[in-house]
Amino acid sequence: MVDIPEHLHVFDRVTDAFFAVNNEWVLTYLNNEASRLLFHGKTDLIGKCLWNEFPKALNLSFYEHYIKAIHEQVTVEFEANFPSLEKWFDVRVYPSSNGLSVYFKDITCKKRVLLRNEQHYESLFKYNPDAVFSLDLKGNYLSVNPATECLLGYREDELLHMTFIPLIPSEELDKTMNYFLEASKGITQHYETRVYHKNGKILDVKVTNMPIIVNNEPIGVYGVARDITQENKNELLLLESEQLTAVGQLAASIAHEIRNPLTSLKGFVQLIENKVPGVNKEYFSVMMEELGRIELITSELLFLAKPQAQEFKIEQMNKIIQDVVLLLGSQALINRIEIRTENLACLPAMLCIGQQLKQVFINLIKNAMEAMPGGGVIEIKASMPSTSLMLIQVVDQGKGIPKELISKIGSPFYTTKENGTGLGMMTTIKIIKSHGGNVNISSIEGQGTTIDVYLPVVSSVSTS
Repeated sequence: MVDIPEHLHVFDRVTDAFFAVNNEWVLTYLNNEASRLLFHGKTDLIGKCLWNEFPKALNLSFYEHYIKAIHEQVTVEFEANFPSLEKWFDVRVYPSSNGLSVYFKDITCKKRVLLRNEQHYESLFKYNPDAVFSLDLKGNYLSVNPATECLLGYREDELLHMTFIPLIPSEELDKTMNYFLEASKGITQHYETRVYHKNGKILDVKVTNMPIIVNNEPIGVYGVARDITQENKNELLLLESEQLTAVGQLAASIAHEIRNPLTSLKGFVQLIENKVPGVNKEYFSVMMEELGRIELITSELLFLAKPQAQEFKIEQMNKIIQDVVLLLGSQALINRIEIRTENLACLPAMLCIGQQLKQVFINLIKNAMEAMPGGGVIEIKASMPSTSLMLIQVVDQGKGIPKELISKIGSPFYTTKENGTGLGMMTTIKIIKSHGGNVNISSIEGQGTTIDVYLPVVSSVSTS
C-alpha cells in the first residue's frame, strides 16, 4: 500500500474529482469523488498504472490530451465521453515535473440536455420543409438542409463550395445583395427574389435572412427560403380571371349598345349609295369596310361576353382550313402574299363547332398577313404528333414578336398592332381551349412567327 502524504487529504473536501499520476503514469492519489465517479476504491487504484486500469481510455481523447500536457508541459482543458462508464467529463489537466494533476467533474446530465437540444435544433434544420441554410459574411454556404438541395437541385457538397451569388439572376442580384448585407449587419430581412435551379429553371422564392450573432458580433447569415413559383402563377391566373370577368361584363354592355345603331347606319349608307346620285362610290366602300370592322369587333366582344351555345358536330378539319384559305385567297393576292398548305389531308375529323374554328384560322391568317406588309409566304402545315392529337401550324415571314411580349399575347386588350384591340387573339385562344386544345406561339424577330394549334382527335368517327 502506498502512503499518501497528509497534505493531499485536503482534496477529499474538494467537490471536483481529482487524481495525480507520476511520469510513469502510476496513480499516486485520487480523492473520494474520483473514486466514486470511476467506480474504483482508492486502494484498488493507487500505485497502479492508469492505462492498465483503464485500457479503453487509450483509444479515447483522454490519452491524447494527457500526452500533450505532459510532453509539452501545458495546461489542457477538454470535454470527453467515457462510454464504458456511460459518463461525460469536463477535464482540466495541470502538468508538473513530477507528473500530472487531473481535475474532472461529471457533466453527463448537462451534456444530455445539450445533446437533446442540439438534436431538437438538428431536427428543425434537417426536417424543415423550407430550405434552411447558413452563410458566412462573404455569402459562402456553411450548411444546407435537404430541402435546400431539393429547391436548388445541387447536392450539399456542391453548395458548400459555392456562394449564393451565381444562383441569382442578374436583374435580381443588386436587390438580393442589399438584403443580405443588411442581414449581415444584424437586421432581419424579409423579401422575394428569384433563383436558378441547377437545371436552368428560374424559381420565385420568398426569403428570410437573419443574422448569426456570436459575442454580440454578426459572423454570418441564416436563410430560410420557400418556393412560391406556383403561388405566383395562381395569383396571376386569378388576376387574369378577374380581368376576363370584367372584360366580359364590359363587352356585353358595349356590344349591345353598338349593334342596334350599327344596323341602322349600314342600312342608311346603303340607301344613300343607291339613291343619291353624283357621290363618289369609293367613299361608300370605305364606310362599309369600317362598319364591317366595327361589326367584327362587336361579334368578338359578344363571344367573349357569352359564347353562343352551339352544337358540337363531327367535321373534317382539312375542309375547314381549305374553306378559310379559299375565303382569304383574294385578299392574300391583293397583298402579294402566297398561302401554301402542307399535308392537310392527314388531318382527321373532330368533334367541334366548325364556324368557331373557321373564325380561329381567319384570325390567325389575317394576323400573319398584317405582319407581312411587303408580301411573302404564309405556310399552313398539318401533322399528327400522336394518334390522339393533331397539330396545325400557321407560319409567317413577318417582323416577328419580341420574346418578352409573347407571354402577354391573349391578355385582355393586349396587341402588337398599331390599330388592334387584342380581342381577336383572345377570342382565338378561348375557342381553341373550349375545344380541348392549346395554342403555342414562337417567334424570332426579323424572321417571322409560328402559331401552333393543338387539337384533340376523335378516336372513332362515323362518316355515314
